Amino acid sequence: MPARNKGQLALGPGLLRIGALGTPEPTDLITPWDPGFGEIGYTKEGSKITYELDTGAVEVAEEIDPVHIAINSRNLKVAFAMMQLTASNLKVALNGGTITTGSGIVVFEAHGPGEEQRIMLGFEASDGTERWVFREGLQTGNVELDRKKGSEAANIGNEFQLARPAPNIAPFKAILSAPKRA
Repeated sequence: MPARNKGQLALGPGLLRIGALGTPEPTDLITPWDPGFGEIGYTKEGSKITYELDTGAVEVAEEIDPVHIAINSRNLKVAFAMMQLTASNLKVALNGGTITTGSGIVVFEAHGPGEEQRIMLGFEASDGTERWVFREGLQTGNVELDRKKGSEAANIGNEFQLARPAPNIAPFKAILSAPKRA
């Protein structure tokens, strides 16, 4: 158990990135991200990583307490709301689509069911002491564009479910600064 150390607090929203499946991943905290990982831009409140286990108690008649806790499934998510209303961000939120540019316009058309594009997500902490790579994600949350008066800008909400991209490859990795985050 680490001692109390305010230098190990993780502050700030960091920076989110998006890439196509198979984009080369960072291996350290110094080397620039592969150009295939583009920045997502401003978010409403940063991002949220969720690691959730669905478990069940194994009970037997001879014991009052469970004899084992079994893991039924694991649910991994990354959620954020994009503040920049662009065709590229609509393509992210709607799992793909077609972007066409014309004279002074950009047209986005969503793909139909079954044509969804899975992506990779990246995160870098504001202080450069951590990087996360989420290897396969599909946006499964509701996409709602609220238009309100005043300073409340429209945003595009996202909730990406993460999957294991291949056997023996973890759904994500975290690269942390040592000794600060060890």
